[in-house]
Amino acid sequence: MAYFLAKTDPDTYSIDDFARDKRTVWDGVTNALAARHISTMKKGDIVFLYHSLGVSAIVGLAKVDSPSRLDPANPKSWVVDMKFTARLEPPTTLKEIKDSGLFGTFDLVRNSRLSTMPCPDDFVDWLRTRYPKAQF
Repeated sequence: MAYFLAKTDPDTYSIDDFARDKRTVWDGVTNALAARHISTMKKGDIVFLYHSLGVSAIVGLAKVDSPSRLDPANPKSWVVDMKFTARLEPPTTLKEIKDSGLFGTFDLVRNSRLSTMPCPDDFVDWLRTRYPKAQF
């Protein structure tokens, strides 16, 4: 199982929308590197959902529910189906992640404009200490 972080603009598709819908096709990614990351996702992988506007923060969890596939609307991109798993309360902000001083090589800190990225194991372990009751 792999772990990813996927960003969304809450004005476009928020954690509230995802919690209501329960499932979604994760699409609309046009950056080549972010699309390549989506192409590596497998059914059962865990995704940390991140709001990219307002308070930039990890707000929820999802599980990849399909193999990755080419985006029918954009043959240069990839999509996956995701299933809503949980909200993460309180959200973990980008400021908290940066202030920890632990993740200087993580793309979220180094290249914060990238919309989808794999998460390093030490970051996942750090989040587990923040959310001991969450299952990921």
